[in-house]
Amino acid sequence: MKDVGPGIRKNNFIIVGRVGMDLFPGPGEATEGADTFSADMGGSSANTAAGIVKLGGKAALVTRVSDDAVGRFCVNKLHHYGVDTTHVTPVGGEARNSLALYESRVEGHQSVIYRNGAADFEMNVADVEAVDYARYGALVTAGTVFAAEPSRGASFRAFELAHAAGLPVIFDIDYRPYSWPSAAVAADVLSRAGALSDMIVGNDDEFGFMAGGKEKGLDMARHLAATTASIVIYKMGEHGAITFADGQEIKTGIYPVTALKPTGAGDSFMAGLLAAMADGMDIKSAILRGSACAAIVVSKPGCAPAMPYPVDLENFLADHPGPTPLS
Repeated sequence: MKDVGPGIRKNNFIIVGRVGMDLFPGPGEATEGADTFSADMGGSSANTAAGIVKLGGKAALVTRVSDDAVGRFCVNKLHHYGVDTTHVTPVGGEARNSLALYESRVEGHQSVIYRNGAADFEMNVADVEAVDYARYGALVTAGTVFAAEPSRGASFRAFELAHAAGLPVIFDIDYRPYSWPSAAVAADVLSRAGALSDMIVGNDDEFGFMAGGKEKGLDMARHLAATTASIVIYKMGEHGAITFADGQEIKTGIYPVTALKPTGAGDSFMAGLLAAMADGMDIKSAILRGSACAAIVVSKPGCAPAMPYPVDLENFLADHPGPTPLS
């Protein structure tokens, strides 16, 4: 098993995955009754990259965007958040950037995702082979990159190249059923990706899906930690998380907040976790930092714009009574 710490502490990440456009009406508004919408950057990998940069790290994205106004909007937003776009490549034809239309409300929340002919699925082997992996400390990706070809093959190739360069691979399972041709394909491919990863983050549903039943998910997380991964984080929503690392099972709670929306928590958790580990924090402290970042994002509109800066995180931690206990 690879020690992920030295790579993460370089605080310079190569992130493989999508960037998209987010549209969202005002707080509490339903989409069908809204007249105006805010627009910003979305996509799990892009959000994680923005979160890392806002917390003081460096991140470069590898993806494809549509060669049109929406693709250029996404690239401009990556620049706005300080994400390196050297390996963000436009693709022509009928490929289109993904679009997420979601609401800033919890009760009755609606999210509509447009992923037909997604430009990010056009990422190919040449795109990932153009990266100088030795410049970075770790590779980060989310499961959606494996949902279709040529992105799937390119992502597995990126894993090979990262390992060859000595980089740890950090994998957010991030299972989105609408992106996959079938559940069976998803379970097989995500399991293969998990077995090649040095650090795995997922929720109880995702581990259970990979294992063939939610009741088997915790055992699968344990097995991965015992055989191939150095760190496995098994998230359980409001019930906190169990982390398997260094032969330990570390239990952590969450930071309760009044949520404005249910979206963006996982991306912010990953950014906060990696930023804290890059600062040299122990794994339990880093997980709690990630949980605090997740709480901040669900309490504000948008995803990338809601990601905290260090001062936002410190103020939140100073004002909050603390995480829930997990027995």
